[in-house]
Amino acid sequence: MKNENKERCSWATTDLYKEYHDKEWGNPVHDDDKLFEMLILEGMQAGLSWLTVLKKREAFKEAFDQFDCRKVALYDEAKIEELMKNEKIIRNRLKIKSAVINAQQFIKIQEEYGSFDSFIWSYVGNQPIYNHFNSEDELPARTPLSDKISKDLKKHGFKFVGSTIVYAYMQSVGIVSDHVKSCFLYKS
Repeated sequence: MKNENKERCSWATTDLYKEYHDKEWGNPVHDDDKLFEMLILEGMQAGLSWLTVLKKREAFKEAFDQFDCRKVALYDEAKIEELMKNEKIIRNRLKIKSAVINAQQFIKIQEEYGSFDSFIWSYVGNQPIYNHFNSEDELPARTPLSDKISKDLKKHGFKFVGSTIVYAYMQSVGIVSDHVKSCFLYKS
């Protein structure tokens, strides 16, 4: 892997984590399809390790119609039962149902704001937040901003969008960059 000798955030220990760290985490995302994918994956991660989700990411992509929100929004009980039998994904009924609900709400946000991107990035004036932490121990699990976004998403009917999940989402789509100062991807 390129950048193998670079110093990274300490959690980037496996090849899968390194690839995610180097190519995605903290990079601003403005594509609604990708924003939807990460919203679903972050919800699936609740209570589990992110590595578990990354290992199952391709299976999720296949099972959830390439994270096409319009298709996922139409899933019925039969489709949910089919997903519950898929051993390649995280089989949690509440999380699967929340993906369907979140797809429906995601579409409503797109209709109201023109795109989910416009909605979610408006919280930071379309500019990523670059934090300046010395170590991962300083990283918050949530912030006043993630509290606000979480509350607003819940008002819109979203599920599995607690403040901690929302903060992880903000990191995953680059709304916030928490690369520590010693990481080669840190921006001052």
